[in-house]
Amino acid sequence: MDVTESHSLEPSDRSRGVALALATLLGPFGAHRFYVGKTGTGVAMLLTLGGLGIWYLYDLILIAGGSFRDAQGRLITRWDPEQASGDPELRREVFLELDALRSEMAELTERLDFAERLLAKPRPHEGADRSAIHS
Repeated sequence: MDVTESHSLEPSDRSRGVALALATLLGPFGAHRFYVGKTGTGVAMLLTLGGLGIWYLYDLILIAGGSFRDAQGRLITRWDPEQASGDPELRREVFLELDALRSEMAELTERLDFAERLLAKPRPHEGADRSAIHS
């Protein structure tokens, strides 16, 4: 078994859901082919408007059926784009960074809430000043 055959047995790291969405919305322009790395056929699809719709429908059926392949010949089978298939250490770093961003966001939310409450309080001396001006 050579290297190209072993790659075709592994699933692609591209998302089938994203490819299907791109094919549905921008299929005649070949957006799904650019997404999976098939730039040559993506350009051809763009110039022919999806083979006058026939190529577009063919790709749409292939993607929905799970038979569409990326540029390396691997099947695009994963629906979830966030389903990680890479390095566990990298995944850990990403989750730590995400957790730090969540805590920063929570702190900013608390600060914004505090500022809104301060601005919403009426100032007692403002009312007295306005009544003196209008008299």
